[in-house]
Amino acid sequence: MQRTDGRAGDELRPVAFELDIAPHASGSVLVSMGNTRVICAVMIEETVPRWMREQGVSGGWLTAEYSMLPYSTQARKPRDISKGKLDGRSTEIQRLIGRSLRAAVDLEKLGPRTVWVDCDVLQADGGTRTAAITGASLAAAIACRKLADEKKVDAPAIRKLVAAVSAGVLDGTPVLDLNYAEDKAVTVDFNLVATEDGEFVEVQGSGEEATFSNEQLSEMLALGRKGVAELIAAQRAVLARLMVEPA
Repeated sequence: MQRTDGRAGDELRPVAFELDIAPHASGSVLVSMGNTRVICAVMIEETVPRWMREQGVSGGWLTAEYSMLPYSTQARKPRDISKGKLDGRSTEIQRLIGRSLRAAVDLEKLGPRTVWVDCDVLQADGGTRTAAITGASLAAAIACRKLADEKKVDAPAIRKLVAAVSAGVLDGTPVLDLNYAEDKAVTVDFNLVATEDGEFVEVQGSGEEATFSNEQLSEMLALGRKGVAELIAAQRAVLARLMVEPA
């Protein structure tokens, strides 16, 4: 089977991380996966949500916001503010990002603080949610290390790195890391979020007016695990260059 960009079925698109893209953030990354580019920025506030104070919940909190900038797609995408509310897709994705990062951060060790994760899509060519999670994990690791360096916590609150990748069934064959053209053509959509020690955070899979077999599910799961491992290795390479160890 020939993919639209000539990759092998189990091959990721080229991945790159550009750091300090947002100077006022505690940690920021411009993540590129092929032609998909997402700015992931982390800021830390010295307070917790009101519901935590009212319920006497200890530790801190992490929350995420996600948006696609108007020029991220070929046809201009109106800002959510122009409609007066987030669309359902943006709401789903930012909740997914929040869940994924909360699995990586020790909220007790964070202390009474809120970690804000903002993910803004500059260019969309498939896999914006998975790129956002992967970039945000790296940005959060850097931000938590900075918090420890400033002696505000005893040790970085990051427990482990997380990454995410898409897969799908294209012309009957499971493939890894879909671009937009492939995403439109697949009969099955699949997204996997997992930690660096191989544990799952979330698995999303659905047929597009089609069904899929247990064998295809197993193949997509294996592809996803392979992709996540490669993405975390790329994150680790960046942290090694920074002499930052998140755990």
